[in-house]
Amino acid sequence: MIDTHAHVHDRQYDGDRDATVARARAAGVATMLDVGCDLDDSQRALETARRYGDYASIGIHPHEAKDAPADIAAAFAPLLEDPRAVAIGETGLDYYYDHSPREQQARVLRAQIALARERALPVVFHQRDAFEDFVAILRDEWRSGMRGVVHCFTGDAAQAERFVGEFGLRLGIGGVLTFKTAGALRAAVAAVGVDALVLETDAPYLAPVPLRGRRNEPAFAAHTLEALAHLLAIAPGELEAILDANARALFGLP
Repeated sequence: MIDTHAHVHDRQYDGDRDATVARARAAGVATMLDVGCDLDDSQRALETARRYGDYASIGIHPHEAKDAPADIAAAFAPLLEDPRAVAIGETGLDYYYDHSPREQQARVLRAQIALARERALPVVFHQRDAFEDFVAILRDEWRSGMRGVVHCFTGDAAQAERFVGEFGLRLGIGGVLTFKTAGALRAAVAAVGVDALVLETDAPYLAPVPLRGRRNEPAFAAHTLEALAHLLAIAPGELEAILDANARALFGLP
């Protein structure tokens, strides 16, 4: 399996990071994408990726947009020189918490999409309670042939079909799929089909059933894979191969 969105560099793993990665490998997670949320966090993500032979995404989360540098391209440039830095993000809009003013979230999102466009890199998106404004920015900034994923997708079928059909985005599916309350998400996944999906955990957040409430970790991706296989009526091994191929194409992985 490829876990396309994790934060193994997070401080929550400082006491057992080696063991966490070992459990992931034992569970069949061969590759992880460590995703940064600000410049310092992205540096830690990249260092962690180097240490374990994984990959990293360099980004500024909408929560941190208020503290973003004026010149994002220049600030990101040293990190993007590393071949293990394979994506931009996570970036997007979050109107649920509004930790940063919305106009600053939009500016930082546009700047990161522009950088991804310039460097031909995929984008890891975060969108919460901001669908219409997010789509409006994509319509301004996105270009045919660009690659990206809406991480931790929890929307409905109409939103899923918009992201996939209009923009060619992938949807990152994690532990929320296993929650009893996620009926609309399961319908959305069924509507767009397996070719639009990649597997993720968002570790240490959003552990799947039957481990909900615990600190999440990449090893738990197997539970989401099993739930997704049941939903789509695809054998787990076959599903894993498809999702891995989707992830490799998205992030340009060997």
